[in-house]
Amino acid sequence: MKSLGINWFIEGSIDFEHKKYILLDYLQEINRHFDKSRLYPNLTDLIFHYNNLLDFKNNKSALQQAFPQRLTKADIDAVKLTYQKIVQDDTSMAEIESIIYYALAKMNPAIQTGKEIYDFVESRLNIDPIGLVPLMPYHGYFSLRNGKERTNYIYEYQVTIFENKDDKFRGINVQFIDTYEQSITTTPEYIKLDLIRRHKHLPNPAVYYVQSDITFPLEQTLLPVAKRSLVKYISSAA
Repeated sequence: MKSLGINWFIEGSIDFEHKKYILLDYLQEINRHFDKSRLYPNLTDLIFHYNNLLDFKNNKSALQQAFPQRLTKADIDAVKLTYQKIVQDDTSMAEIESIIYYALAKMNPAIQTGKEIYDFVESRLNIDPIGLVPLMPYHGYFSLRNGKERTNYIYEYQVTIFENKDDKFRGINVQFIDTYEQSITTTPEYIKLDLIRRHKHLPNPAVYYVQSDITFPLEQTLLPVAKRSLVKYISSAA
């Protein structure tokens, strides 16, 4: 996919028409993927850039805090130097603010489209535990079936918990294990027993059967949405 530089709106020539062209080219690519229900990494990248613009608009001088996730120290120093050069130039600042307001207005509908696709995909997912679920269901397997396809994609998962003083956050790490072709004999229950037999490091795993009733792009849409949905399901059930 086409990508924007982290500081695309203040790098190089600060010209509204030029930046507009760069932005619209990027959004055209994003929407082309959304038209094919390809969500990731497009949606996360778009949200990242949207939040960067908001942070810069709301707190232009505190750039290190504004870009905490993807900027290296060299990036931060470069942005500070750029800011120092243009902060005294009212014309440049006005142009940057025009670029930011325009970009936010254009990005927002694309983000809403991405979220609508995400919600639709999530609504077509069904999650069922296979057999008894252990008291600590944060490490196990899930079997992912894409629409009417017979293939079951098996992933080992581990839910991770991050805490700060205000809140608790959950994420998930997954590793692809194997595939099974579903049949009269190769049922979700059979798959669970076979996984336990073959992988001794998890003698009593939680195992979930995740299926969509519509076929979606596996890596770009179904798997990322399934991962997040499984975290929500486990967190609400635990």
